[in-house]
Amino acid sequence: MTDPVPPKSIFADAKVDAEAAAHIPSSPQTEAPAYQLAFQDKDFLLRPDLRPVRFQLELLKPELLLDEQQIGSTFVFYGSARVPEPAKADAVLAAARTDKQRVIAERLKAKSHYYEIARELARMASATERDHEGKRHFVVCSGGGPSFMEAANRGAADVGAESIGLNIVLPHEQLPNPYVTPSLSFQFHYFALRKMHFLLRARAVAVFPGGFGTFDEMFELLTLIQTGKVRRLPILLYGREFWERVIDFDALVDEGVISEGDLDLLTWCETAEEGWATVVDYYDQREQLRAVS
Repeated sequence: MTDPVPPKSIFADAKVDAEAAAHIPSSPQTEAPAYQLAFQDKDFLLRPDLRPVRFQLELLKPELLLDEQQIGSTFVFYGSARVPEPAKADAVLAAARTDKQRVIAERLKAKSHYYEIARELARMASATERDHEGKRHFVVCSGGGPSFMEAANRGAADVGAESIGLNIVLPHEQLPNPYVTPSLSFQFHYFALRKMHFLLRARAVAVFPGGFGTFDEMFELLTLIQTGKVRRLPILLYGREFWERVIDFDALVDEGVISEGDLDLLTWCETAEEGWATVVDYYDQREQLRAVS
């Protein structure tokens, strides 16, 4: 005789009650908003008072689903949504009508080769094998949009690997690129929660040329490391000519607002091979230090 196996819970599953609630007879009482189950009442959940609950839900949903899918760590890709892939760069240039538009289009085209570099770097990261517990590591994670984000998800798809897309609701339409794994495609309302999810599992970050959003993501990460809120990790900065044109890093040191050592948090890269070697060397060195200590 085998020992009895008790149920996980003695309470009814919420799904059961939700299904039952859908078949309640109509009456003035049951049709009133107050009678709706709280977790099915959208108007209630969207009240300003419920913002803390929505924060929790937006933090918890991706966390649970990524855990269930054995995502142990990620390789995060930041970068512009506006730089075209090389095959479309000439079309962007041809569409320019004014001199200013042509100058901008030429600059976008000059950065388009980083699309293929991001794609190749994602291929390399996606070849990482599962660990002894079956968890996947250096899983490609992007904002799920076009340009460099698309390149990252596309690189993972090239080698048959799954990848994550953390999309966000914007006033203008932004849909996930077609290379994001559907079961790992998430949508956010809060930028803060989205940025937290970028970093919760991040073990390496590649930053490609970008605008305000890329600046925000990169500088938040640098601030968190500088202040000891997160552990140091490889941060690969692609496009030195671009970055040194738009940010004078040395001037920040000269002005005394950061230390010279803070610049060591960044590793300049120009090729996928260079970037992946930096990540591999970083974690090899950590393992050697752990073995010695």
